[in-house]
Amino acid sequence: PPRSTLFPYTTLFRSPIPGFDRDAHGKPIIGATPEDLYAYGHLIRSSELLVLDQFSRGLVSGTTHTCLGQELCAMAVVRALTHPDDAALSNHRNHGHFLTYSGEFVGLVAEIMGREAGACGGRGGSQHLVWRHFHSNGVQGGMTGIGAGLALARKLHGSGAIVAAMIGDGTLGQGMLYEAMNLASVWAAPFLVVVENNGISQTTEPWQNLGGDITARGAAFGLSTWRVDDAAPDFFARVEGAVRTVRESQRPGFLVIDTRRMGPHSKGDDLRDEAVVAAIRERDPLAAMGRRLADTTRAGIEARNAAFIEQVREAANASAEAVYDDAPEHIFDRAGELRGPTPSYPALTGKTSVRLAINAALNHLLATHPDTLLLGEDLHDPYGGAFKVTQGLSTAYPGRVISTPISEAGITGAAIGLAMDGFRPILEIMFADFLSLCMDQLYNHAVKFPGVFPEVTVPLILRTPSGGRRGYGPTHSQSPENIFTAIPGLTVLYGSQRHDVARLLIDAARQWPYPTLFLEHKLLYGETMDRADYEMLAADPDDLAADLFPTLLRRRPDADLTLITYGGMLPVVEEAAKRLEDEEELMVEILVPALLSPLPRRTLLAQLMNCERVVIAEESHHEFGIGAEIAACLLEAGFKGQCFRVGTPPVPIASARSLERQILPDAEKLIEDILDNLY
Repeated sequence: PPRSTLFPYTTLFRSPIPGFDRDAHGKPIIGATPEDLYAYGHLIRSSELLVLDQFSRGLVSGTTHTCLGQELCAMAVVRALTHPDDAALSNHRNHGHFLTYSGEFVGLVAEIMGREAGACGGRGGSQHLVWRHFHSNGVQGGMTGIGAGLALARKLHGSGAIVAAMIGDGTLGQGMLYEAMNLASVWAAPFLVVVENNGISQTTEPWQNLGGDITARGAAFGLSTWRVDDAAPDFFARVEGAVRTVRESQRPGFLVIDTRRMGPHSKGDDLRDEAVVAAIRERDPLAAMGRRLADTTRAGIEARNAAFIEQVREAANASAEAVYDDAPEHIFDRAGELRGPTPSYPALTGKTSVRLAINAALNHLLATHPDTLLLGEDLHDPYGGAFKVTQGLSTAYPGRVISTPISEAGITGAAIGLAMDGFRPILEIMFADFLSLCMDQLYNHAVKFPGVFPEVTVPLILRTPSGGRRGYGPTHSQSPENIFTAIPGLTVLYGSQRHDVARLLIDAARQWPYPTLFLEHKLLYGETMDRADYEMLAADPDDLAADLFPTLLRRRPDADLTLITYGGMLPVVEEAAKRLEDEEELMVEILVPALLSPLPRRTLLAQLMNCERVVIAEESHHEFGIGAEIAACLLEAGFKGQCFRVGTPPVPIASARSLERQILPDAEKLIEDILDNLY
């Protein structure tokens, strides 16, 4: 597939860097001479001292994490990333990496100040920066899974580029890191993990939180490993060698850089003994490099840099405070611009089950769109996934159906990376209960990229079987949609046997360029996909994506009652409706949205506002859930009829089928609640 073009220069201010040229892509060209290395390292230090000074003047709010004392460490790997498609992923202590990659000094300072000239227009601040293939995030280790996916994308593109992820030694306690290293090793992806070992995690020393040997962590996953000291005379040469090895081998590596930070973790939380800090200042490799230069040379560099930094201050101060033209109400501002053309769909027989329809959709996407990849645990033949949805696909499309380790967080991150680099990944999570392991990647990463940086898209789908009624017990029977609809910017779909689930999936994959959760109820896999007597409601044009993911209605003239449900509750609701009609002589309409978030409010309200009685039935723990949101919409719109909700109580779902039946709402309970509350 073609490489993504959604990595533009986001900077609003481009100035020359005194003493340095830029390459064709805007990256500073930093030579290997002591003069060049000292000059650029001194620029990084001066810019961070400027930021701290702006704090003292009341011009910066929030916090910032400087790399004072670590400038050479911060420069080394990023300086060696010379391929146009090399990616650098960073963390909260990111300024040195960002400046080495972008050269955007005004962009950085203005961004931290919240000004229009900021590299990201004030949206990212100190910790969250984007510039071409540079990304940073303040969640420790959170970018490493994404890095494994970006590296796999580079490998699949055959570009020769690599991905480097910079972490601190404190991140060695994060499980995501090890999932990412394992994935990179299994995939033989060109991914370099860089541990900036500064010997302190915020205020905690390594003996309190780090067991074992650091380099052994990389070796345990089969990664090439190196350990270097940023005060060593051959430091930059050894780092270049490590980067070159990863590039030439196109295999992962693990580089530990021993360094020390002179400043506090953020602005004022340094509890180290003064003698320790004094020793770190004495070690200072940047100052030591400067002392090796002739006095006149060093003085000239510092004077030139001081003048430039003063220009940076003036430009940042002169920039207006960042404001939105219109405050955003959601992350889907580019939905119309980015929506793909109407795709083709597979021809299905009239008796196709939901399982076979989804399989046919996946097969069609793989056959017609080379950028489609399937990832997940045990997807390969002859197994074909826990519910056999991908059966036959790994044989038909070798290399594009990827069975992964049991690493829900890691593979979610990897799918984000693949999506950011031009692929359209569809990730299967074996049970919806395991989505909790994916939460950080969805909540703090997938939706944040298009939400904070509108130029970046993440066209990712997570498919997963949901729901109970099979006796699988407390951690394999849950319906967690109410948790995930609460993630701002995550699209949540939950089709039924009355929907064309193949079309829902294909439209999500080809026409909707945002992170999407695609829920599939286990009990519906064997159901025949059949529209029956349901009609498709006209979507209100103000409801985002409601035209792609329709709401269905089984209409009844002069209805006494409207039942709203979705997904696997529909068979239960249909049984209850039939009994109410046959036994109680009530006319019962059924309304079935496929799109749960963003909720098609106007479309639903247009149908519901004149109803006398509305019941919302869901299988999830319904407090704070979908039904609560629909009821709130009705209340806010001035609904005059009666409304109540039916759902699962907030208790674990038992394994014994007899106990499960007492917990999950069935037709009998639904009928009892309706008659007790409404009649």
